[in-house]
Amino acid sequence: MNDEATYVCNVCGEEIVVPIDASAGWKQEYVEDCPVCCNPHVIHVDVDAEGNFRVWGEAE
Repeated sequence: MNDEATYVCNVCGEEIVVPIDASAGWKQEYVEDCPVCCNPHVIHVDVDAEGNFRVWGEAE
């Protein structure tokens, strides 16, 4: 499994790389500022049984 994923900032449109830590659980949610425009986003990570994941960000 990769240890990084990307989401697109819905404020500035930049693709942002975020680390993935599967040991943190199957469903994760945390707040992180966009490193380009500094707007806060809620980052969601879903990890399935096979170790595949889905990541998306929402403006806070």
